[in-house]
Amino acid sequence: MDPALFILLVCLGLGAVVGLFAGLLGIGGGLIIVPSLLYLLTEHVHLPLKVAMPMAIATSLSTIVLTAISSSRAHYKLGNLRQFYLLWTGLGISVGAIIGPQFATMIPAESLKTLFAILVLVIAAQMILLGNKSAKRDVSKEILLLIGVITGCISSVMGIGGGAIMVPALLWCRVDIRIAIGCAAFSGLVIALFGSASFIVAGWDNEHLPQWAVGFIYLPATLGIVCTSVFTAGVGAKLSRSLNTQLLKKIFAGFLVIVSLRMLLG
Repeated sequence: MDPALFILLVCLGLGAVVGLFAGLLGIGGGLIIVPSLLYLLTEHVHLPLKVAMPMAIATSLSTIVLTAISSSRAHYKLGNLRQFYLLWTGLGISVGAIIGPQFATMIPAESLKTLFAILVLVIAAQMILLGNKSAKRDVSKEILLLIGVITGCISSVMGIGGGAIMVPALLWCRVDIRIAIGCAAFSGLVIALFGSASFIVAGWDNEHLPQWAVGFIYLPATLGIVCTSVFTAGVGAKLSRSLNTQLLKKIFAGFLVIVSLRMLLG
């Protein structure tokens, strides 16, 4: 079977899972997509790690665009979006998402892979330990701006929507968990748009890219993931109103630990 067609078919199933988590937890899905695509691109497209790693990250960001639109629309209908949080985190994210991809393409691929795995472990620890603790200070514009810059930079380097970073940070600032998830879902759209554009520019003249690549974005994977994720994102957003999201976060965190250890030891 043609590698591009094989990846397209696999990513249809991957997208269904990603969309569900995007709506349910405000997580763009990159924590699942990047390791999966890294394996597919190296094993089935036979790309070297120095190309496969930034391509997995860039492709992950490109899939988050439509997933985040669907998830944000669902959270808007549920009343989980607040203009104050969206404005100031969005400004910070737009800056961080431009800086991140340039950094990601400058460091060695093996170092980037290790960095990704370590950051996933840190995020998993946050999701397990922080829970829904209250902060000792109220959220301000400056704090939201800082959260946005950090989220945008790290998320664009990792190829994730930012929910795994932003949700714990907003919970620490006494933001209601459902509002935090809604804000993270919308922020994923900002990260994806700016980050994807930056990765396209960064990889535009790379002669080692495979067929069906636009910059560092691999179109068969993008198409497969978005075709299913846009539908399951709305389902996840509705489920978030009735399910115990804290328990789900801990379960998901356990999965992240397994993924990160496999990347570190693999």
